Amino acid sequence: MKTTSTSRFDVYEAITNQITTAIEAGAGKVQLPWHRNGSSITRPVNIASGNGYRGINTIALWAAADACGFAQGVWGTYRQWQERGAQVRKGEKSSLIIFYKQFEPGEASDGDDASDSAQRRFMAKASHVFNLAQVDGYIPKSPVPEIDQVARDARTEQFIAATGATVQIGGESAYYRPSTDEVRMPDRIRFTGTATSTPTEGWYSTLLHELTHWSGAKHRLNRQFGERFGDDAYAMEELVAELGAAFLCGDLGITAEPRPDHAAYINNWLRILKGDRKAIFTAASAANKAAEFLNAFSES
Repeated sequence: MKTTSTSRFDVYEAITNQITTAIEAGAGKVQLPWHRNGSSITRPVNIASGNGYRGINTIALWAAADACGFAQGVWGTYRQWQERGAQVRKGEKSSLIIFYKQFEPGEASDGDDASDSAQRRFMAKASHVFNLAQVDGYIPKSPVPEIDQVARDARTEQFIAATGATVQIGGESAYYRPSTDEVRMPDRIRFTGTATSTPTEGWYSTLLHELTHWSGAKHRLNRQFGERFGDDAYAMEELVAELGAAFLCGDLGITAEPRPDHAAYINNWLRILKGDRKAIFTAASAANKAAEFLNAFSES
């Protein structure tokens, strides 16, 4: 019996669902200026052709890499991996991409055409690919290149060094760890920039955010928000760090004007600011003290 169009697998819907699921999974999270998964920050590449995936497939595979935590953006079908001496591990789930099969004039097809041209007809087909992290036995001819897009800024590097803060680079997250009194930063390769900032600005503004946290330690500024903000004390500290980073970026000339994404971050704390008309003054004052504290290391 011929399969009807209503029951046929819909590759368009499947791809859309794959991407919307990834977007919904990140709802409410602040978008950081780096991708979290290594070389998946670059355009996904096919293992057979060496070419980058295009269009919707790029987005679909970025979403898949982020959801699964894949550290490389190299993909291939089951057969393509086999042809290179590799084996997809048992139980691994594939990721969906789309391709268009061309039909010559007059050739029968069993699906909806992507083109109504009388000369050429195309039908959308699904293909399933696996990431490099899902296979065993693959030996690359050469390492996947990593491109560091963060340019060193001598003035800012001197500023950071003058603070004497311990900055450890590696991993996927940026944070200040009070227990060891150190700042952790992701690898520089993870920073690719945003619509409002370059990779360099993203790197330094994130590091300056964490240094602002560092300044608030008990043996430094001993920054506390007490009973006034209660459960919102952590959110206030994050607001101070964002404002402090913005102030320091301005001091160091990293940005010529306030960046729109700083405003977007601040919107996350509107609930606090609306609930306490002096909260923004408190946060700005604390951020200014932090900036002055950090700047003082370079002036001494």
